[in-house]
Amino acid sequence: MVKKRVLVLFPSIWDAKQFASCRDEWATEYDVVLGEPSYESCPEDLEPLEYIDALEREYRGKIDGVISSNDYPGATIAAALATRLQLPSSTPEAIVRATHKYYSRRVQHEAVPEATPKFWLIDPRLGSGGAAADIEYPCFVKPVKGTFSVLSQKINTADELDAFLTRPVVREFIDDFMTIFNAQVKGLTNFEIDGRFFVAEAFMHGMQVTVEGYVAGGKVEIYGIVDSIMHAGTGSFGRFDLPSSLRPEICAALADVATRAVVALGLTQGLFNVEMIYQPLDDSIRIIEVNPRICGQFGDLYQKVNGVHSYLTAIDVVTGSRPRAVRTEGRYAMATSFPLRTFEAVKVLEAPDARQIESAEALYPATLIWNECEAGHSLADFQTFEDGASARYGVVNLGGNSRAELNTRLAAVKAQLGHRFERG
Repeated sequence: MVKKRVLVLFPSIWDAKQFASCRDEWATEYDVVLGEPSYESCPEDLEPLEYIDALEREYRGKIDGVISSNDYPGATIAAALATRLQLPSSTPEAIVRATHKYYSRRVQHEAVPEATPKFWLIDPRLGSGGAAADIEYPCFVKPVKGTFSVLSQKINTADELDAFLTRPVVREFIDDFMTIFNAQVKGLTNFEIDGRFFVAEAFMHGMQVTVEGYVAGGKVEIYGIVDSIMHAGTGSFGRFDLPSSLRPEICAALADVATRAVVALGLTQGLFNVEMIYQPLDDSIRIIEVNPRICGQFGDLYQKVNGVHSYLTAIDVVTGSRPRAVRTEGRYAMATSFPLRTFEAVKVLEAPDARQIESAEALYPATLIWNECEAGHSLADFQTFEDGASARYGVVNLGGNSRAELNTRLAAVKAQLGHRFERG
């Protein structure tokens, strides 16, 4: 059998380990090629259209599918390359529309108005004069094209908004970090509003979840809902649990909202995840954002619980193969991705090496660990690079049959990893 070849663009920290964790399931059918540069080493001055030209010359006739687990700049460039090579994909314009928080909100307002919060466009280059006069406070402000939670925060007053918009880091973000995205908007869409804008959104309260699925041949399938649990009193993610603890009828409503939004945004082929807020007081649902890509952090959670790794689903979808259905139940009743965090400025005294990580992963079947720090690193700049309250220094993905068992396993894994910090 001739194997299909899949190119992974801007591979992230998740990709190599996730693909390795399900290699036995795909190695007889596919060859997976991790492209360069990686997501972490992508140059800030990358010219996306020139890069797409180069990829087209290099891979025409040599690949059967292309994927990226990050949406900046990966998902849009992957879609552009796939479109040029006539491979299964949504259009690059649809990808930009979904990830551009203002244009995405406009579509959501028409397609799923009950799940779309009020929103306002802001031009930070004009300070408070670039914001709509009718913004309702408190609100949540974020870039129209963000990454993680950088420069996303709750704003309580107009004066606070003005102080936020005039911070030097905001100017640096829109002038420098958005260069690649702006080139994508200009070269791949007809949109007038690029990445130099922010949006304000009505503040949302409730339980956060991520609805994941795929579109194949224009048909939407939902394959899971993950609960996002915060550390108490913060906006910092403490754990991500599969399956969701919500009632079946609420899960069905979440899936319906995600499906209608994805169809309206014009996504026709590929994976997606939709972050949402569920408010139990009135059973209301609000969309936070639509990400037209696989969620790399969660791939193995589905293997642990449902028996099919979402990376397997991804390479089926991007090559036009029939997406494999869940064949059996997984090894575990539930699975959790635990971000490891510090809530105070610290210096890393000790971090695990490859041998320690391997030993920790061997404690329990199907455990995956990502270490994100080294001895000597300072974990202090929460405002610029993180969620404003904490810094992540690693991730542990575990399976178990109860939350208590998962917590016990996490404690053992952390002890084996042996991270040590000092304040300052």
